[in-house]
Amino acid sequence: MRTVGLARLLHTAMIAVALAAAGRADGAERGLAGKIEYCKTCHGLAGQGYLGYFAMPRLAGQQEAYLGNQLHAFTERRRTNPVMFNVAHALSPSMVASLAAHFRHLNPPPFGGGPRNLVARGKTIYEEGIPESNVPACSACHGPDGTGRDEIPRLAGQLYPYTVKALRSWARERGQGSAQPDVSAVMAPTAHNMNPAEISAVAAYVSTLR
Repeated sequence: MRTVGLARLLHTAMIAVALAAAGRADGAERGLAGKIEYCKTCHGLAGQGYLGYFAMPRLAGQQEAYLGNQLHAFTERRRTNPVMFNVAHALSPSMVASLAAHFRHLNPPPFGGGPRNLVARGKTIYEEGIPESNVPACSACHGPDGTGRDEIPRLAGQLYPYTVKALRSWARERGQGSAQPDVSAVMAPTAHNMNPAEISAVAAYVSTLR
């Protein structure tokens, strides 16, 4: 009888542990869903970005390592954005990983929207660089299709006005805090060496990539 009682006790304990684990998993799923809904407010229903007064970047299809790194960059003030600091600061490491994985697997059609007359010039710069200005080919790091790799971001389908703004303001918003090196620092001289017309051309081209 004592053995039977012990078995029942162990069985009850196992059920309790399983139910608690299921409850935690269910809570985590609800938490993730809530964060995704919050992200949609600015970044679009499928992470496609938002074309408004302030262009919000496309997150869909972005590299997980890049998204994770940039969220940490906001909280560590290596990247300057007061709004995103408040958003990222509240995310746990596991939530950052879950959000990055979610957006990585989305693939809505790109908006495009860049000036079509600049696309050909942008394609040339993307594939060949601007040797006389010490600007390397974008494809060397971001890939011929613009999808990026690991901490190198996807550019394909990124909103034209957002890419223009990002490149023009790189030195003010990225790679801050020399005590905490950021992989994005490698882009500082490239962005600096591109003139506004060249930036616009590249931005127009990558906005057309899928």
